[in-house]
Amino acid sequence: MVRLVFWRLARTGLAVWALASAVFLLSHRDASAALLLAAPTAFDLGATHTAATPAQQLAAQRAVQQRLGLDRPLFYLSRNANPRIGRVQWHWNGRRNQYHRWAAGLLHGDWGTSFRTGQAVPARLRAALAYTLPLTGAAAVLAVLAALALAQRLAAAPWWQQPLRVLLTAVHALPLFVVALALLLVFANPEVVAWFPAYGLDQSPEVEASAWGHLATYLLHLVLPVAALTLTAMPELALQLDAALARELRTGYATTARAKGLAEPAVIRHHALRNALLPTIAQVTELLPALVAGAVVVEVVFALPGMGRLLAEAAAARDYPVLVGGVLLTGAARLLALLLADLLYFWADPRIRWQS
Repeated sequence: MVRLVFWRLARTGLAVWALASAVFLLSHRDASAALLLAAPTAFDLGATHTAATPAQQLAAQRAVQQRLGLDRPLFYLSRNANPRIGRVQWHWNGRRNQYHRWAAGLLHGDWGTSFRTGQAVPARLRAALAYTLPLTGAAAVLAVLAALALAQRLAAAPWWQQPLRVLLTAVHALPLFVVALALLLVFANPEVVAWFPAYGLDQSPEVEASAWGHLATYLLHLVLPVAALTLTAMPELALQLDAALARELRTGYATTARAKGLAEPAVIRHHALRNALLPTIAQVTELLPALVAGAVVVEVVFALPGMGRLLAEAAAARDYPVLVGGVLLTGAARLLALLLADLLYFWADPRIRWQS
């Protein structure tokens, strides 16, 4: 089993690297975007604010190109059109290329510098993850736990199962931004109930300076975003698990367990639940990418400076180093979620054997 986990991790690492490399190579073909975003710092002429001459602009652009490494070829191989022979020739550039510089820096912990702010990419990603990780992590845990509890209660066939299924289906059909705006208008509206702050984390500068005060403010701002993500992710999990439990409860082993005198909740927990989890595990692996995508909407609606909002702004501003770093982290999380699904499958049904 250890060997299988090692090979899965190795293949996951290679897949993440290939994904990040593809994004890097595709994005860095737009070299003009990097010059456009970085040029204002190079064109700073001091306090005189005089207009830059064409020669000064050209010199500044060359300086920016050299600083960002854009004066080098993009990859180890490059194509050059040769008008003399009328065909394209391939040229080997060696290690002096943009991709090799990026890959070597990445292996040494240098993820590059933001074109827009000049900050190191890891610093920007860490600042964004400080908001996104608690947001998506709490939403994922709450959605899974709520789905497990609701599905088991629905499988016991209470009188309110059909109305609750209709309600879960209706909530699942609502777009995330509608749920977020509804929570905002109901629970952060002085004309209805102003229990939670409306948006942002910098709206209460007079908050006490103690650590507990900052933590309370931080958690208070996360309540509505976490609730929005949980409400949109939980119904699909609960309905799928409920349907799987209904199928398992009609099988022969469930009938045998009832004949032995076990109560229905015990049959569900100790016999049917583990088998019913198999199709739900696949949904859990899709939960993380869905929550990351939903974090973009939620962080914009509630003005949270998280990873989703950072990547959306980086894509809009063509801030490629930040975008590549974000894609690398997101792809790693996605592929590790697939690995976690394999481990959960193995736990849920030992008859499953991985193919090496």
